[in-house]
Amino acid sequence: MVGLVSKRFIQLLLLLIGISFLVFMSMYIAPGDPATIIGGPTATESDLAAIRIELGLDKPVLVQYFDYIGGVLQGDLGYSFQNNQPVADAIAARFPQTLNLAIASMVVAVVIGVPAGIISAIKQNSWFDFSSTTIALAGISIPNFWLGAMLILIFSVNLQWLPVGGLSAPFWTIEGIKQLILPAITLGTASAAMIARMSRSAMLEVIRADYIRTARAKGVKRKTVIWVHALRNAMIPVITVIGLNFGFLLGGTIITEQVFAINGVGRLMIDAIAARDFPVVQGTVLLVATLFVVVNLFVDIIYAFVDPRINYD
Repeated sequence: MVGLVSKRFIQLLLLLIGISFLVFMSMYIAPGDPATIIGGPTATESDLAAIRIELGLDKPVLVQYFDYIGGVLQGDLGYSFQNNQPVADAIAARFPQTLNLAIASMVVAVVIGVPAGIISAIKQNSWFDFSSTTIALAGISIPNFWLGAMLILIFSVNLQWLPVGGLSAPFWTIEGIKQLILPAITLGTASAAMIARMSRSAMLEVIRADYIRTARAKGVKRKTVIWVHALRNAMIPVITVIGLNFGFLLGGTIITEQVFAINGVGRLMIDAIAARDFPVVQGTVLLVATLFVVVNLFVDIIYAFVDPRINYD
């Protein structure tokens, strides 16, 4: 396990360096000039030149990149071009919103997806199986922005049960929970559909195995066979899907944050791209990439606890 963690840590560093280079170059070749955006329409050429010198934009692009990486290695993500705020502070202020939304969405996905998939496998070809499969297909197909708009229209505008948007209240309060319900359902629906389909497929494969038939032949109770013997062995691919989806949710909340006016990392990234705020874009992308790799590392570690037969040597 120590070897696995060390290997993944090295891979993480190489991956982040590659991602940072690609994002930096993409922002550099994109149309528009940060100095022009910062200076505004009244800025003169001398004003623009002074802004470029102040921000280091007058240096060759590779020099700018290596200066940035040198700062990152020292824990400095740079300063925003827009308000001169440290990028780390801007991300720290927004990240709790995104994290709360991702966790709530994952809870919705797991609570709905895992039981639905297991029951569908147990009752294969029943009305529940066909219904859940159809709903799962619809959940994967429906765009987040449309589903979010429909939920707002129904539950916020017409019924007035839940707030329209925002995550201003602490998540552990009643008001905070109300604010989380609609965006969590919007973001978690597609993940729930994928988890349900994987749970069904994995459970169907396991319950046809020889050791399950042997357990039944020995007179073991049906509930024990399914929820103890079959479920644990079927959870490996399900955990993979859950881990991948959670990593995606941490970085894929942009549309949902826009629909529900949530000031998370996704909106911060969109605003920074529009303003060509290089340091903020770099910092948010590095955060998302780091979280995705770390989540997948934890998934690999969980494998060993769920199934002791797995060996990483």
